[in-house]
Amino acid sequence: MKTILLLTISNIFMTIAWYGHLKYKSSPLWRAVLISWMIAFAEYCFQVPANRIGHYQFSAAQLKTIQEAITLVIFCVFSVVYLKEGLKWNYLAGFLMMILAVFFVFKKW
Repeated sequence: MKTILLLTISNIFMTIAWYGHLKYKSSPLWRAVLISWMIAFAEYCFQVPANRIGHYQFSAAQLKTIQEAITLVIFCVFSVVYLKEGLKWNYLAGFLMMILAVFFVFKKW
């Protein structure tokens, strides 16, 4: 559970670093890059321990899959709440297919 919590916090910072500047398009690009880089540093402070701790329980592929699933959920919320962009049915269908990948990665064959 600690891994999931750390990856969730990490992904919140990552999403803000990658997409938060989109509301401020009139701001100089260098400023957006610098601020995003500083936010990304905070993201790494959670992501690296999450993967280090998680690798005792999960494979690297499983950790990546967990991270991607968390990223999709956080991005959907961020997109609607912060960017005020709607989620179209085809976005949700595509995201659902990616989430389905979680089943295949974690299924014991």
